[in-house]
Amino acid sequence: MKKIKLALLTVALASSSMAAMAQDKATLIKQFIDIQRPGIESLARGLVEQSSAPIAQAGSQYLQTQVPEAKRESAAKAADAELKKYFDDAYPLVRDKAVQLAPGALTPLLEQNFSEDELKQLLAWINSPLSKKYQDLNPKMQTALTEKLVAETRGSIEPKMRALDTNVAKALGAPTDGGQGSAPAKAPAKAPAKK
Repeated sequence: MKKIKLALLTVALASSSMAAMAQDKATLIKQFIDIQRPGIESLARGLVEQSSAPIAQAGSQYLQTQVPEAKRESAAKAADAELKKYFDDAYPLVRDKAVQLAPGALTPLLEQNFSEDELKQLLAWINSPLSKKYQDLNPKMQTALTEKLVAETRGSIEPKMRALDTNVAKALGAPTDGGQGSAPAKAPAKAPAKK
């Protein structure tokens, strides 16, 4: 009888220990996801901006090539207002859904790939002054690399973009602007010649 009680006690202790361990890991995962909220919101912002980028780009192209110069400024303001209205309507929806979905999407990955100890280390790192310093510097590093990369590849990429624009226009049967294409460039596109 003592052996059965001892076995039951061992099973009970092991079960409660495992439950406590699972609870600790679940708490750590929740803390990690909570800390990631700004990144989750940034992801949502990026998705909304990406979704409207082709429309904004096409509108800008149309504005430069099809709208009379005298009407461009007011048309650009009206288009910008519509883009802002879209963003203001869409972003809160996407942001809130991303925050809602994050625990369900991220918890299994974190659960499978990190031990409790690793989660503790990860949280310690994320909350450390060194991590915060790195996070503050990271956008500046990305900007520095982006600027250098664009400067170094502009001469090779811009002709390819112009050719792509022309080729896509031809494939669609659209005017090709005399072979110049209508890809966005630093300088505004020339207004169409008056007849």
